[in-house]
Amino acid sequence: MFDPLLLAPVGSILALGFALYLALSILRKDQGNEKMREIAQAVRIGAQAYLKRQYLGVAIFFIAVFFILLFMAFKGYLVMFVPFAFLTGGFFSGLSGFIGMSIATQSSNRTAAAAMKSLNSGLRVAFSSGAVMGLVVVGLGLLDLSIWYYFLNWYYTGHPTPMGIDKIGAITSTMLCFGMGASSQALFARVGGGIFTKAADVGADLVGKVEAGIPEDDPRNPAVIADNVGDNVGDVAGMGADLYESYVGSIVATSALGVAAGLGLAGVTVPMVMAAVGVVSSIIGTFFVKSREEASQSVLLAALRKGVFVSSFLVAVISYFLVKSTLGVEHLGVYWSVLVGLVAGVLIGLSTEYYTSSGFKPTRFIAEQSLTGPATVIIAGMAVGMMSTAIPVVIVGTAILASYFLAGGAANPNMGIYGISISAVGMLSTLGITLATDAYGPVADNAGGNAEMSHLPPEVRKRTDALDSLGNTTAATGKGFAIGSAALTALALIAAYKDQVFLYGKEMNLSLMSPNVLVGLFIGAMLPFFFCSMTMRAVGRAAGKIVMEVRRQFKEIIGLMEGKAKPDYANCVIIATAAAQKEMIAPSLLAIIAPILVGILAGVEAEVGLLCGATAAGFVLAIMMANSGGAWDNAKKYIEEGNHGGKGSPAHKAGVVGDTVGDPFKDTSGPSLNILIKLMSMVSIVFASFVIRNSFFK
Repeated sequence: MFDPLLLAPVGSILALGFALYLALSILRKDQGNEKMREIAQAVRIGAQAYLKRQYLGVAIFFIAVFFILLFMAFKGYLVMFVPFAFLTGGFFSGLSGFIGMSIATQSSNRTAAAAMKSLNSGLRVAFSSGAVMGLVVVGLGLLDLSIWYYFLNWYYTGHPTPMGIDKIGAITSTMLCFGMGASSQALFARVGGGIFTKAADVGADLVGKVEAGIPEDDPRNPAVIADNVGDNVGDVAGMGADLYESYVGSIVATSALGVAAGLGLAGVTVPMVMAAVGVVSSIIGTFFVKSREEASQSVLLAALRKGVFVSSFLVAVISYFLVKSTLGVEHLGVYWSVLVGLVAGVLIGLSTEYYTSSGFKPTRFIAEQSLTGPATVIIAGMAVGMMSTAIPVVIVGTAILASYFLAGGAANPNMGIYGISISAVGMLSTLGITLATDAYGPVADNAGGNAEMSHLPPEVRKRTDALDSLGNTTAATGKGFAIGSAALTALALIAAYKDQVFLYGKEMNLSLMSPNVLVGLFIGAMLPFFFCSMTMRAVGRAAGKIVMEVRRQFKEIIGLMEGKAKPDYANCVIIATAAAQKEMIAPSLLAIIAPILVGILAGVEAEVGLLCGATAAGFVLAIMMANSGGAWDNAKKYIEEGNHGGKGSPAHKAGVVGDTVGDPFKDTSGPSLNILIKLMSMVSIVFASFVIRNSFFK
């Protein structure tokens, strides 16, 4: 009899194979003239040097934690496989980011060269690069899941399971733990890459645009190469690692909750096979992304939407037959939960688009405020970001209630929790193409920089600017999508943590009137703000160093402003790299230490409270920061199109200041929050036994 779970490794091979095909097709494209190749090579070398240094630093962390987990396993706190699962989770997360970044740095000059022919040609190259990132993430995610599932299934067939639980329970309980490695790597990648990219971006804009009055991506600006490097290490490598852990985290949490709901192997089968269905649907969707030759954001946005909608429709149709054949007609409500997740993801994307696209009132309102200076731009951007949280919160809240009751939560609460978790899988099932629409943005941005520095004809820059402007909207949409799925996944992980605690024989009083729960809630709600303070200050300090370096070069290098001398690009890359590596450590450790410390000092009830408080506050804060940043960025670009005085006007300078404030909002602190809330849940699950045995509250 055919085993549906075999579709998971088949799906992973299909995703990786198509990603390889796209990568090879990109590499065959025209690289442009010698100057274009030279600029792309400088960005590529800088990005590779940064990742090499980051991975060496992160490797030390992983080795240290591996031995801590190994010691805990020998002491009986963990299953022996957990330390090794932790390593593979981190390895595949980092690998997905590295591969995506490598192709992105090969694609920027090729996108600029393609844009010399037509807008659609440039779109196809940039989107194909993003699709490589998306398909590598889902392909490696499914590969990691498949390897662990089949290995553990083989092992527990001939060996006793831990704590007397059945085989499938032992498998899913162990698989939950490799998510901690993926989340740890993702947080380092997001925070470190975010600090690098925004320090370089802020430094380049404040001195180049505002003080010196030169255009964006002007080759005279010493920070311009560092800015382009940052787009790749932060918005491609960091984002890839981020969504890798979201993807595998939602699947393993759903699998574990399927066991708790009494679905057994069928509960594991549905999320893993649905992920394989999403791979096929995403690949088909990529063929629908085409645009006619018209450099307007609405036309380009419609082209990208078509691919996402086609993929979502295919998942919606195929999932019905998957759930019906696997779980039976009596659990068909699970399918409606999947549908709820798909629809919620699309609606969050549309809401984000409304608040961040220059085609709508909110962003144009911010641009209008630039006429009265930077202060009113910042006030307007903050207001828009705060208002933008309402619709996503209502959408996610509705999705939680709908998926819970549709899956049968009224009769069986465990089935309801499974429904919430499977809705997150539904939301992320089309990640292959959704991530492609996000990851294409940094490639388009770099293509614009390449066109500017290579002095290509104005119409080429116009086309790359159209692609870049759309990239800001799709990036904000992608962040909203990631944050929404993170909230649902975090809820599933909290439920999985509760089940893990019960598995160890510990009872919990989770009443809201419990002082331990209340203390945890307050601490959890505070942590996202404290974390954002750390990352924002880190960007400020690193950006300050870049500003001083750019000013120094403008002052000391004779003939630089006249274009007769060449700036020292490498020094800005070195400064940003060193600052990012140093500054990323403290925020990342906070996510690991906080839940363990609260659990030991205030008990597991307080730890559940902490996870709930952090999820609620982190979800809302992340949306606000991502949308404020995206709106500020597109307001600046709207002014640059010739509105309110255009480039070089006082309004433009005010818009640039707003954009620099929004940079760490949307690309450092905001997107890191969805990793924070999931990593704390993962850490809680892995260290549950240790906390229970050593807590002051028995």
